[in-house]
Amino acid sequence: MSAADATSFETPFATLTPDSLLDALESVGLRPDGRLLALNSYENRVYQVFMEEGAARVVKFYRAGRWPDAAILEEHAFSLELAAAELPVVVPQVIEGRTLHRHGDLRFAVFPRQGGRAPEFERRETLEWMGRFMGRIHAVGGRRPFRERGEIGLRSFGEEPRDFLRRGGFLPADLAGVYFGVVEQALDGARCCYERAGEVATLRLHGDCHAGNVLWVEGEGGGPWFVDFDDARMGPAVQDLWMLLSGGREEQSRQLADILAGYEDFHEFDTRELHLVEALRTLRLIHYAGWLARRWHDPAFPAAFPWFNTQRYWEERILELREQIALMQEPPLWSA
Repeated sequence: MSAADATSFETPFATLTPDSLLDALESVGLRPDGRLLALNSYENRVYQVFMEEGAARVVKFYRAGRWPDAAILEEHAFSLELAAAELPVVVPQVIEGRTLHRHGDLRFAVFPRQGGRAPEFERRETLEWMGRFMGRIHAVGGRRPFRERGEIGLRSFGEEPRDFLRRGGFLPADLAGVYFGVVEQALDGARCCYERAGEVATLRLHGDCHAGNVLWVEGEGGGPWFVDFDDARMGPAVQDLWMLLSGGREEQSRQLADILAGYEDFHEFDTRELHLVEALRTLRLIHYAGWLARRWHDPAFPAAFPWFNTQRYWEERILELREQIALMQEPPLWSA
């Protein structure tokens, strides 16, 4: 890591100003007209930028120290591979033969602006439609593995964030022992879920397929558009399906059946993976607390998440994990 990169890691995006943003775009031949709109993103910084001519672009500036260039390029290659298979994904633009660009210590990519609204996951036809596209995405994702982006699993999403929180002293003294004790029980429960599932295949995933990363377009040729592959990793196929579920157990079972009805038109689903749904949900909760702690030095995080690291926050996480421990002991939501 260069001295400039080290500085950017300690004070993320310190050099990202309106002027440096516009200069970065001009360095790759684009001509912004000066109008900028910050979009909702915390891990990276994302802006809609209006141009002197033509449509607006969306520009993503990558957080220093998170992904190496090779991992970002692997994500870009995956999304371009999906687009080549005629899947509705928003891909980085190739400019001067590259998708990843540098301007000083800033790394960025340029995307077309894609309109759309939030999908209505309460509608059965929407879920089946989503299932068909997820099946197609996974059919492509299963062709070859990621080499640079790691895997969603017990170590990366459970043990590593637990260890970071423990080392950092983020918890109040009177709750630390209780929280880490519950985390251990939760991880034991997740390990049991993995044991029940057995040896399941992993493939290239979107990794963060929730409603906020899907844009729904109406009319002819409409449907879902998938955005933001920044969390793409290897993992079991069900990781991209469980975040589409909501409500009680009966409702989630029905939703899952609707998704799989479309999914299996294009990709076989191993029903043993249903043992992992609550385990993956548990790991995401542990990972999220660790993610907030890792980013607490970024001034954007205390402003956006003022409730983090309060007594009440950790009390709620303890209750949440205890609920998950019970859920991981129940049978899978649905099976063929």
